[in-house]
Amino acid sequence: MASSGSISNKSNTKKPNLSTSAIWNMSLGFLGIQMGFALQNGNASRILLNFGADVHQLSWFWVVAPLTGMIVQPIIGKMSDNTWTSLGRRRPFFLVGAILAAIGLLLMPNAGSFTKYLPALWVGAGFLMIMDASFNVAMEPFRALVADKLNSSQRTKGYAIQTALIGIGAVVGSWLPYVLTNWFGFNEITPEGTVPSNVIWSFVIGALFLLATIIWTISTTPEYTPQELKSFEDDEEEVHEESTNILADILAMPKTMKQLGVVQFFSWFGLFSMWVYTTSAVAQHIYGLPTEDHSSAMFNKAGDWVGIIFGVYNGVSAIYAFILPSIAKKIGRKRTHAFSLICGALGLISIYFAPNENFLLFSMIGVGIAWGSILAMPYAILGGALPAKKIGVYMGIFNLFITIPQILNAILGGIFVKYFFNDKAIYALILGGVCFLIAAISVNFVEDKDEVVAI
Repeated sequence: MASSGSISNKSNTKKPNLSTSAIWNMSLGFLGIQMGFALQNGNASRILLNFGADVHQLSWFWVVAPLTGMIVQPIIGKMSDNTWTSLGRRRPFFLVGAILAAIGLLLMPNAGSFTKYLPALWVGAGFLMIMDASFNVAMEPFRALVADKLNSSQRTKGYAIQTALIGIGAVVGSWLPYVLTNWFGFNEITPEGTVPSNVIWSFVIGALFLLATIIWTISTTPEYTPQELKSFEDDEEEVHEESTNILADILAMPKTMKQLGVVQFFSWFGLFSMWVYTTSAVAQHIYGLPTEDHSSAMFNKAGDWVGIIFGVYNGVSAIYAFILPSIAKKIGRKRTHAFSLICGALGLISIYFAPNENFLLFSMIGVGIAWGSILAMPYAILGGALPAKKIGVYMGIFNLFITIPQILNAILGGIFVKYFFNDKAIYALILGGVCFLIAAISVNFVEDKDEVVAI
């Protein structure tokens, strides 16, 4: 447990450098988490439309995801800071979150089986909430584990490797429905009100893979004891009496965290627009389908293609993650992140001008560059501004700057599409691009405390 009182320790030791393989093992579970997350992002709207949702309602169903994250992550972060078991303090949350997320993955596309209890649409939305809450239980302790285990000189590398694994897992998850249909003959055409078999089996595979990778990380990655972590505290850091009140921690959040909050707000407002409306935008704007078409063969073809392009942006993010530390070393982390966000803005806006579906592959290159940086740079900057004993709770609180913009988008997105965009989902993607540009400008006002030593 964390100690209370003021501590001044001048005989601190530095966290040892870890081998590259140890850093990969430490983050391998994120591969499975992101595979499941990609299946959710690429197919949840499609599944809900299959069950009868209206395009204007999509953002309302998606609100359960960030809402649960907003509630769960600060609590889980606080608990993981103060939980010490035979598995450590972060790993128990990986395991519980993975088991629950796997259950959600297995049940969501099969929500139609529960129609004798509730409408399939509402059951599907409920499983979406369970799945996302479970991802949140597992995800934020992973972020904290990198800060726990790595010193400043390896932190950017650690988050970059984590981003690479996220990208690889997301590529596999995004492409699974397409691969199962085109390589293995699974059905993508189903009666109205049901989910194609290629999507159902993709979720089954994702659930199994998620459990396997989490177990690998748990079995290969030891955690530092409380005494070891205490010995690693920076000389200049003073540890005051620890608050048990999350609200007090929010009010006392470091300046850098507040500044990054603005960047995160606009970044994730744009991402949410992309995740919710890309399927509808591609079906309408690229394939020329009417708004009310949610179950035709052409609509499911558009849905599969969205999985492919989402896999492309995740694949680009994985490749980009390997060069992020080198770019940041040359031009700084803030400029690297600003450049990446501008690339993402251009990628989203370019979808409006796409002459055909193949052009979207090029659009997603820009989005992938932005996504790779969003997953790494804010956390690399934030890590140097957080007190060691509160990394978990502050990583959880930092998630508020991710969930709040998604909740606002969920509330306003359907209104925008219906009343301002004349039912044309493509304009929601353009709005996302504009938000990326605002985020890129906001990065310039962030204070990066240890940029010189953190690369």
